[in-house]
Amino acid sequence: MKIITDKITIVELTQMSTRMFGSLVKAVVDIEKKIMVVDAGLHSDQEELLLENGSEQKNLWGINLYPKLFPDTKWIEFDSMINLRPSWGNFSRSVEDITIQNQIITIVTDLVEQ
Repeated sequence: MKIITDKITIVELTQMSTRMFGSLVKAVVDIEKKIMVVDAGLHSDQEELLLENGSEQKNLWGINLYPKLFPDTKWIEFDSMINLRPSWGNFSRSVEDITIQNQIITIVTDLVEQ
């Protein structure tokens, strides 16, 4: 796992996708700290790493990145079991709040470079 606080290249993400799932890289984004963790088999492992490093649960959202689709908007998929939070109003594995989706897109766009 790797915490991304500055930049990661699309080439690095593509290499990660080849090692893990062939076409995708799992990531968890902290929308408060504007960082993300990549390169793990489970979003829950990435979530745990961020929690251990001072992140708050309410700010963590799981996504999948498809490097081969970059920079198309469809390269970010808002799907993870960690997003299922009925007590917080998120009733599915998706990130249902458009404002949070836009925050995630901005953060990921800032962290990933060609």
